[in-house]
Amino acid sequence: MTAQVDTVLDRLFRTIASRRSADPKTSYTAQILGQGVEHVAKKLGEEALETALAAVAGRRAGVVSESADLLYHLLVLWAATSVTPAEVWAEIARRESTSGLAEKAQRPAQ
Repeated sequence: MTAQVDTVLDRLFRTIASRRSADPKTSYTAQILGQGVEHVAKKLGEEALETALAAVAGRRAGVVSESADLLYHLLVLWAATSVTPAEVWAEIARRESTSGLAEKAQRPAQ
């Protein structure tokens, strides 16, 4: 049995979840959550593209900055879809002893 580690992402997720009921006029998190899952998903896609473009352009500082935005928006998406970090960490742990190619081969066709 492994101990649960409280990471910066776990703490950020709790902050995001607590802002769900905040005033959208004073909280960007409340504002984006209030616009629904589709909007949050689009924001996540935008941040992923910006991160990839920074990498392709060789902008290391841009990759760092955009990665932080990407992780934030991923956690917002988790909150919007009632997914918890613990569920994601458990899935990562489940896959940990399996090679990436073997794990992909075991997934159902989509």
